[in-house]
Amino acid sequence: MHEQSLAGGIRPIVPVVVLAQAWRGAPHANLSRLLRGCQVMPDTEELGKAAGALCGRAGTSDVLDGLVVVTALRLDALVVTSDPADLQHSPPACTASSRCMRVIERRTNR
Repeated sequence: MHEQSLAGGIRPIVPVVVLAQAWRGAPHANLSRLLRGCQVMPDTEELGKAAGALCGRAGTSDVLDGLVVVTALRLDALVVTSDPADLQHSPPACTASSRCMRVIERRTNR
């Protein structure tokens, strides 16, 4: 999916908090390769406030998911996730099948 997006002129966006969550522990070679074609999006005060407000309205405390949703809505972007249930409290605009795509993580044995 990543290669197809890049070939189609689409540059995936990764919120910096998602990168931090995925990068815990030792460096990851596959993640490093994936990031080469992505734009890592910094968080801003405006995004933080919007994500906090969204979490408050949704009754959830997971601000990381809130930042993902707010970023996607602001950029009119598709959310690609391995766990769409994480976004169940998000606005319908994001959780509709046309706005959220589930991917299955493929592990390689090396």
